[in-house]
Amino acid sequence: MSSLNENRRKAFAGLSLPRIGQVITAFLAMIAITVQPVAAQSILRDAETEALFSDMVAPLVAVSELDAKDVEVILINSKQINAFVAGGQRMFFYSGTIEAADSAVEIQGIMAHELGHITGGHIIRFDEGIKTATGITILSLILGAAAIAAGAGDAGAGILAAGQQAATGKFLAFSRVQERAADSAGARYLSAAGITGRGSIDFFKKLQNYEFRLGIPQEDSYGRTHPLSGERVSLLRDVYQADPAWDTPPDPEIEERFQRVKAKLLGFTSEPTVTLRKFPESNQTIPARYARAYAWHKSAYPDRALLEVNSLLKDNPNDPYFLELHGQILLESGRPQEAIASLRKAVQLTNNQPLIASLFGHALIATEDESHFAEAERVLKAAVVKDNRNPFAWYQLGVVYSQQGDTARAQLATAESALLQRNYSSAIRSSQIAMAGIKENTPEWIRAQDISLIAKNEFERSDQRRR
Repeated sequence: MSSLNENRRKAFAGLSLPRIGQVITAFLAMIAITVQPVAAQSILRDAETEALFSDMVAPLVAVSELDAKDVEVILINSKQINAFVAGGQRMFFYSGTIEAADSAVEIQGIMAHELGHITGGHIIRFDEGIKTATGITILSLILGAAAIAAGAGDAGAGILAAGQQAATGKFLAFSRVQERAADSAGARYLSAAGITGRGSIDFFKKLQNYEFRLGIPQEDSYGRTHPLSGERVSLLRDVYQADPAWDTPPDPEIEERFQRVKAKLLGFTSEPTVTLRKFPESNQTIPARYARAYAWHKSAYPDRALLEVNSLLKDNPNDPYFLELHGQILLESGRPQEAIASLRKAVQLTNNQPLIASLFGHALIATEDESHFAEAERVLKAAVVKDNRNPFAWYQLGVVYSQQGDTARAQLATAESALLQRNYSSAIRSSQIAMAGIKENTPEWIRAQDISLIAKNEFERSDQRRR
């Protein structure tokens, strides 16, 4: 049995100089893939969840040097436990992280940590770590190539293998330093916001238990991008326990809303049998009924789903999110006319929340009653003004324009939707049709031209990446 380093030397020793050039390119690509989050993720949009996240992160942002309007929390549909920062000041949470947390303060602890990454400029500075690692690798590859060219194959292979190992270690060490800095900053933000660090400690303990179950060695964190969870608990426990906020009770309203959102996410993302097993009929709490309503709707039992949501509305007749679900079940069960009243009320109670408004607009269109089309147009135009990154709202606006015979604007709305969904060929085609039917140099024509240019550029870039 040979060691890893011996295997590396044997592999490198047989390389020709052209092949060594390919190795350099491959290593750089590997680093790029490793450090960048996957671009194409399934984003979950939900009005209630986004409102909760906004209220949870607000006190933390307020004590940082950031502007609340610039910080966004985005939910990814994945059972993994993970959170990261990307795209400037955007935090991404996997739905599995919400499911794993027992309280809102656990998630706020993660939010504080991610804010530490943002204020520390860690995303911007990531290039420093890559540059250092690739610098070591390229130097070792050049030296190794020279040795191989001189006939010292074994020596050259050893240089190549050692350089690769040193570069990886350098990058991982850089990443761990950033994680510790974010932990420290997160503790400061929790303290300044008056939020207990108990949640942060509790969640790190959960992660430590996962590490135990996966058999991850606990001696040290060498070879990892993050410090071991046990190391983090040891470093942070004293900091949190000495803080005046340690014994501060969680905000009861936030905690209640968190349990609702956690339950609805489980109902939406999990198999119905899993949800119904976790929340049996004997459990008549609000989160349990909420989760079961989603589970029955997902199982194509609309009557049972309506029973659950009607019981929620009996107790809370003006809850906009229960009204939204009531309307959604009716709409998706082929009863759009009956859905209108609940959705209209939900829109009014949330001051025209764009995600709920787009669902309301969809219900108005789905009735196929022409008397509803003018209202649908008003509602959907207002929705995209408030949130122009909602492809569903743009698509529905295109449908209502089409129903009204306005082909050019229907194609412009379709182009907006396609661009958001990265369907660049469709965006190019629809924007060009829109430009042909809209008066030249008007704002709508200029927007169609912008979409066409953006889509063409992105299409060419994606085509080059595939080659």
